[in-house]
Amino acid sequence: MGRRTVRGAVVAVVLCVAAGLGAGPGAGSAAVAAPGAYAYDFAEDARTVEGAASTTDAVGLEPGGTYRSTLPVNGRLYFRLALDATSNAYVSATAVPRQGTTVASSDGVKVAVQDADARSCSYDSTRFGASHSPHPVAAWASRTTDGETTACQGAGTYYVVVDRIDSAGSSSDDWDLELTYVSEPSLVDKVATTAPESSEAWDSASPDPLTGDAVRREGGAGFATAVPLGQGVWQDDIAPGRTLFYRVPVDWGQQLHAIAELGSSNAGSSGGGYVSSALVMSLYNPARGYVDDEGLVYNGSQSSAALDPLPPVSYANRYGVGDRTSGMRFAGSYYLVVHLAEQVTERFGAGPYGLTLRVQMSGTAQDAPGYLGQSVPRDTFAVTEQDREAAGGWTSGGVAGGTGSDGTDTGGGGDNAAMQVVAASGIGAGSLLVLMLGLWTLLARRRAGRA
Repeated sequence: MGRRTVRGAVVAVVLCVAAGLGAGPGAGSAAVAAPGAYAYDFAEDARTVEGAASTTDAVGLEPGGTYRSTLPVNGRLYFRLALDATSNAYVSATAVPRQGTTVASSDGVKVAVQDADARSCSYDSTRFGASHSPHPVAAWASRTTDGETTACQGAGTYYVVVDRIDSAGSSSDDWDLELTYVSEPSLVDKVATTAPESSEAWDSASPDPLTGDAVRREGGAGFATAVPLGQGVWQDDIAPGRTLFYRVPVDWGQQLHAIAELGSSNAGSSGGGYVSSALVMSLYNPARGYVDDEGLVYNGSQSSAALDPLPPVSYANRYGVGDRTSGMRFAGSYYLVVHLAEQVTERFGAGPYGLTLRVQMSGTAQDAPGYLGQSVPRDTFAVTEQDREAAGGWTSGGVAGGTGSDGTDTGGGGDNAAMQVVAASGIGAGSLLVLMLGLWTLLARRRAGRA
C-alpha cells in the first residue's frame, strides 16, 4: 500500500506538471490577452525615457538604441542626438494608442530632426486613415550627409521632435511611444544622386500572384517580434482590432511584391453592408520608415489588396520623390504590417478571420554599396544567411525551409512558436519524470528496508 501511495502521488505530480508545461507560457493566466484584444509587443531591451517639453532638457539617444516613452494629448516631445559629419541618422517613432482609445482618420504622429537653430533636416507624418481604428503607426525622420543640400551637414547636437496629431473628438488618453535610432555609414565612393526611372531601369509590371497551398505562420504583435516571411504563400488568422507584424528580407537589387487576402466570413454578405478600409497592409523599411500601404473594402466576401509595384532596392532611391521610391533605399528586413479594423466586429462578428499573404521577390540580388564601416545596429541594411533561413521562403529550386511535402512549416529559424513550446514542454516533462521516478524508487527501497 505504501508503494502504491508513493507511486500514485509521484505520477499525479508528474501529470500535473506535464500538463502545465504543455499548455505553454502564461496559459490560463489572466495576463494573457484574449483573442481580438488590442496588443503591441515592445522591444524587450527598450529603455524607458521621458520626452522633454524643451530642447534644454532633452534626453540623449544612442545609435542602435530602442526606447519607450509616453506621448501625451496635444503633446510635443524633444530628444537629443550627437551626430558626426559623415554618417546618416534615422529615427523612427511608433505611436501606440491604448486599448479603448478613440481616434479620427486625421490623427497620427509626426517626427522631425532639427539642428541647433531649429532648421528641419527632414520630417514625416503618418495617420490612422479612413478605418478610424486605433493601431500602431510609425513615422521617421533623418539627418543625411549624402544629399545635395547644405543644411544639417555638420557635426554637432541635433534634436528629434515628436508631435502627436490630434483632432476634435479624439481620446484624451496618453499613447505609448517606441523610438528607434539607426545609424548608416557613409560610402567609400560617391554614387549618382538621381533615382532610376521605372520606365528605363526597372520593371513596373506586377508578376502573376503565387498559387498553391499556404504555409501557416503566426504574425507578431510589434516590430520587435515581427515574424520572418520569405517568398511564398502564408496563412494566418486576424481578429478585428488586431495588428500583425511580419518581416521580409529584401536584398539590394530585388523588388518586393505583396498581396493580402481577407477570407470570407460566416455571416457572408447577405446583410448588404460593408466596411471601408476594413483591412490595411502597410510597408515599412528596415529603419521603420513608412513606404506604402493599401487597403480593402470588406462586405463579408473574400477580398484582396496588393501593394503597387515598388522599385528594386537601390541606394540611389533616396534621391527619388515620394515615400514609395525614397523608402526603398537600403536592403534588410522590410516590415509588412496588417491591421483589421475594429468596425468589422459590428458588421460581421468578432472572428477571427482568415488572412493569406502572397509574398514574391523579383530581380537578382546585387552587391551592397561600398559602405565605409558598419551600420548600428550591425547588419540592419543587409540580408544575412540567418535572415534567409528564418524567412523560409521558396527558391527557384523549390522549397527552402518553407513547406514540406505535407504543407507544414519547416523553415529553419522561422519554426512555429507553438512547436518550440511543445518541444520545450516535452523535454521539461521528460526530465522531471526521470527525477520523480528515481525519487519513488529510493523511497520504496527505504520503506522495504524498514519493513
